[in-house]
Amino acid sequence: MRGKILLTSFQPWLEHHTSNASDDLLCQLKARRLAFADFLFLHHLPVETAIASAKTIQAIAAYQPDLVLCCGMAEKRDRLTVESQAFYQGQQLQTRLDLQALTAPLEFTEISDDAGKFVCEGLYFQVLKHLQRQQSQARTLFLHVPLLTAANRPLILRDVETMLHWLLHNVLAFPIDP
Repeated sequence: MRGKILLTSFQPWLEHHTSNASDDLLCQLKARRLAFADFLFLHHLPVETAIASAKTIQAIAAYQPDLVLCCGMAEKRDRLTVESQAFYQGQQLQTRLDLQALTAPLEFTEISDDAGKFVCEGLYFQVLKHLQRQQSQARTLFLHVPLLTAANRPLILRDVETMLHWLLHNVLAFPIDP
């Protein structure tokens, strides 16, 4: 049996953006034809919390993934960041993942406690809440992606692939095919 991973990205949201780094990352991963898990790519979520959350939760219900990796652009950050928590209306939810262990082997990824107070945090909160309410064994993580450049693209792709392997093998207990 292979692990199932749902990856999400957003559409561009500011006039000066020709693309969204989160979607650029998903396109790069898709082009690599990763064979160590079954992937569902949910591209171009609208930059609107209610709609993005509803579409993601609908995909979770249909696909039943083991891991949900929501990705968003962090234009002002210079490294990948994994988000530890999300807030909404005075409530706080945290990922069940050991982010210290996850990021230990990664060279270009840091842990963040600030998911941005915008649609990224809203989506993350709603997905965490949905999985908690469903008592799902699925894990979720939000990954903020800096603008992709020729210099950082290989580092980002290496870290994301390492992260996905680590999660499948160490958290979800799926064997990794070479």
